[in-house]
Amino acid sequence: MGKKLEELDNKLIDFIEKQKIFFVGTAASIGNVNISPKGMDTFRILNSKKIIWLNLTGSGNETAAHLMKNSRMTIMFCAFEDKPLILRLYGTAYIFHKRNPEYHQYIHLFPKMDGSRQIIEMDIDFVQTSCGYAVPFMEFKGERTQLKSWAEKQGEERLEEYWKEKNTRSIDDFETGI
Repeated sequence: MGKKLEELDNKLIDFIEKQKIFFVGTAASIGNVNISPKGMDTFRILNSKKIIWLNLTGSGNETAAHLMKNSRMTIMFCAFEDKPLILRLYGTAYIFHKRNPEYHQYIHLFPKMDGSRQIIEMDIDFVQTSCGYAVPFMEFKGERTQLKSWAEKQGEERLEEYWKEKNTRSIDDFETGI
């Protein structure tokens, strides 16, 4: 069944690298809890205690708002194929915008993606696995292309306008750092 570990081991790293989706959970001390599904080629493991992920443009920016208020974050992976497993990474996260040097330090680790909004770095406090016996089998058919096509069509200047219009405040009216 489940285990609590201090860091990622090679078996868990291999598992993460095969996943097509992950879920990010954040919350401020008040307001709503946010859980966001993330996909595409946006997740990197720097070492057994540190990960980064590329945050793409979306209709909201809850993760950024929450991290400005409270740096705790949970990332969850589920096995939808092969052996059942749920993997959660618990840690402290930092958000980097294009104006931050850390963003430019990490951006080369990802393929070029129009709409890249922020990079989130997380120091892993601990890792927890659980059985995943109730997670259904699901077949990966491919990445959706709508976000990529939309962002390419917008261009950088229009994307920045979109961020100012739609991504500066959270649903709880918290600042997002944009």
